[in-house]
Amino acid sequence: MKTSKITVLTFLLMGTFFITSCTKEKKKEKENFINENVEFASAQTKLMLANVGEPTGKNYPRTANENGTLRVTDMYDWTPGFFPGSLWYLYELTGDTTWRYNAEKWTHSLEPLKTYTGNHDLGFMMYCSYGNAERLASKPEYKNILIESARSLSTRYDDKVQSIKSWNGGKAWGDTTKWTFPVIIDNMMNLELLFNASKISGDKQFYDIAVKHANTTIKNHFREDFSSYHVLDYDTITGDVRFKGTAQGFSDNSTWARGQAWAIYGFTMVYRETKDSTYLNTAKQLADYFIKNLPADFIPLWDFNVGQTGYTPQGKSYAVEFQEKLKDASAAAIVCSALFELGEFTQNKSYTEMAIKMLHSLASPNYRATLGTNANFIIMHCVGSIPHKSEINVPLCYADYYFLEALVRYKNLK
Repeated sequence: MKTSKITVLTFLLMGTFFITSCTKEKKKEKENFINENVEFASAQTKLMLANVGEPTGKNYPRTANENGTLRVTDMYDWTPGFFPGSLWYLYELTGDTTWRYNAEKWTHSLEPLKTYTGNHDLGFMMYCSYGNAERLASKPEYKNILIESARSLSTRYDDKVQSIKSWNGGKAWGDTTKWTFPVIIDNMMNLELLFNASKISGDKQFYDIAVKHANTTIKNHFREDFSSYHVLDYDTITGDVRFKGTAQGFSDNSTWARGQAWAIYGFTMVYRETKDSTYLNTAKQLADYFIKNLPADFIPLWDFNVGQTGYTPQGKSYAVEFQEKLKDASAAAIVCSALFELGEFTQNKSYTEMAIKMLHSLASPNYRATLGTNANFIIMHCVGSIPHKSEINVPLCYADYYFLEALVRYKNLK
């Protein structure tokens, strides 16, 4: 018995209608999710602005005190660029010029940092603020400030080590090793300032420094399974590695979740700027390790090896006595944002799907605050540094920044 052409056509039309309906429904769900989160973030951040007042150079939101009140820092902390950056993302997400006005005001307050050479964090300080300002509301002075900031960051580069020095000293938790040229995995994030400065100035030196630092990081910072060390210390005479360990992770041989997050984001960004597949492959392997070790809600423990056999904190680290398996939503927010890009660059939908799952988890009541709570930050349950007994299970300004960036990337996802 033959099926008539009319019947076949009917089935085809029904199938097309079903697929179209499902696609429209998913699109609507996505729009509703984004709109609801943007509405909440806007309301929460308006409360933050009302609380913090006008920028003074000393009142950049960072976290919450033990009593739940807002804790701010001055501009020479490593985090002041995140609040202006969050304001820029709210402008991008809403188109509301009120956010642009506030973003410009808070960004301009950081201009004195363009000549700061005290540590490697100038990328966080100036690119999260002025980088977004230049991208969304370009002005000639923004370009000049970014270029001068990149020059300042470049003063910390050592050609023998082939890296940018992170801190000006320090020592391991066991008190046996003093650092002379410490380089932390976080430093990968500051390379974006150099790549940008190279493009807008035409000075290839910035590009070359960024690439050399990335190559040295690949050579020395990762184990065979693409887990990462937090801190390396180099001999500036020979360029050899003197120490591999941690400052903010559980133990010297463990993998600090936010450190792994910085690495994933950093190498995804380096691929974007160079189109060299070496960096894309590195980002994929780092991401695969991170994803493989995630719990059911996609938000990692603050360190992947906390409390495991074979991983022992040392010396004065608070992790010696505090071994609670806390989650770190800030690490999840960083990776969530990075995975949207990694999924695009690799054309691997699994990375994109994981980014969406992580974003939904971060936006759930388990991790997103209710209006007027959490010192008016968006995201809860982050960890700054347990070894330093600092910022344990609190909001952190950079978790909000990367959560909003992830919303932007999700909204722009084709």
